[in-house]
Amino acid sequence: MAMINSRSRRLAWGWLMLLGLQFCMPLEAQVRQLDDTGRWVELAAPARRIVSLAPHVTELLFAAGAGSGVVGGVAYSDYPPAARDLPSVGSYTGVDVEAILALRPDLVVGWQGGNAPDQLDLLARMGLPVYRSDPRTLADIPTSLRRLGQLAGTADQAESAAAAFETGLATLAASHREARRLRVFYQVWDTPLMTVGGGHWISQVIALCGGDNPFAGLRTLTPTVSLEAVLAAAPEVILAGGMAGAEPAWLTRWQAWRALPAVRGGHVYAINPDWLQRAGPRLLDGARAVCADLDRARADPTASHRSVPVSSR
Repeated sequence: MAMINSRSRRLAWGWLMLLGLQFCMPLEAQVRQLDDTGRWVELAAPARRIVSLAPHVTELLFAAGAGSGVVGGVAYSDYPPAARDLPSVGSYTGVDVEAILALRPDLVVGWQGGNAPDQLDLLARMGLPVYRSDPRTLADIPTSLRRLGQLAGTADQAESAAAAFETGLATLAASHREARRLRVFYQVWDTPLMTVGGGHWISQVIALCGGDNPFAGLRTLTPTVSLEAVLAAAPEVILAGGMAGAEPAWLTRWQAWRALPAVRGGHVYAINPDWLQRAGPRLLDGARAVCADLDRARADPTASHRSVPVSSR
């Protein structure tokens, strides 16, 4: 991967020279859109060659109707299936500046919380329009779809996708408004044991489905917690995310703690992490899965509705 150093800058500027300095030419902006960090992104025309620098960004672009214009992506950009064939320009460890320039993009969509800020800044200084994506809440997903649709000239398709997302969430919320509340522990990772705080969209999904996140009071988005804290919280449902394929072992390990209501009742479930841990349109699929699991726990006539004493085994 190209790193941000003098050699990288020389190579990058060399590419700009070879590409005719097309990105640096002053053009009258015909498309203007705020990104998630409050920066204006200006384009002379709707974007036709887009490079995505995060898997969730790739999903948002395709859902917004701009998939045919995406010419590059990064590792784990695997949805929709068409995204798997995109030329790779990097991964979570960094992006290859020269590879991005070689694709001649008229828009780069980066991840404010995941891409190295100096790399995004360098691309912007070179004259490339850079949209910084930074969704934090469920409401940010339809907003992102609409903004990207404006930049790509696919506003109608983006609006349709955004409205479907909003309608789907509203339907779930309405159907669970009177549901019996359940204590729900969401497991992001196993070692160390990690969960989500109240500011995370996954905590919002749990609340929408009629669940209470016992760690909602923590400010950190993905805090590390102790096993003792989980035992004390006595969750009635445990949802395991993590990475696809890791969950079966996680579910088995919880069986050692039979005093937990979730374990005793058999309400320890694996959730597709790509549905919930990516800030993309498939969060609606994740929300439906969470609601279904909580409904299953509510329907269990043997489920305990009482807190139980903490026991190690």
